[in-house]
Amino acid sequence: MNNDIFEKLSKSKFRSKFKLNDKERQYVLSKGYDTIRSHAADFVAKRLAPAEIPNDGKQTPMRGHPVFIAQHAAALCCRGCLEKWHKIPKGRLLTKSEQKYIVDIIMEWICRQCGVKE
Repeated sequence: MNNDIFEKLSKSKFRSKFKLNDKERQYVLSKGYDTIRSHAADFVAKRLAPAEIPNDGKQTPMRGHPVFIAQHAAALCCRGCLEKWHKIPKGRLLTKSEQKYIVDIIMEWICRQCGVKE
C-alpha cells in the first residue's frame, strides 16, 4: 500500500481527526473484511464513480458506516477531494483500476483502525 498518502493525510488536522469508535470497530469485525470491502466497492461505484454527481461534496455521510468515516479520513469522500489529494480528475467516469485503488485505501485505513492486517 502507498504509505505516502497516509503520511500526507496524517498531517491534515481535519483528516486525522477521523477515528473508528468501539461500536464501529465491532461492526467491522462482526461483518468481516470481505463484507466491508464489498460495501466499500458498492459505495464507491454508486457515489464516486459516475462522471457527474449532482450532490458532489455532500454525497458521503460523516457517520453511519465505517466506510463513510474512512472515506473522509482518506480524502475519498467526493470528486473534489479525489482530485486534490489523489490526483484523480473530476468530470469523467472512474476506471475499475481507480475504483479498486479507492477501495484498497479505504480498507487499509479501516484495518489500521482495527489494528489488523486485512
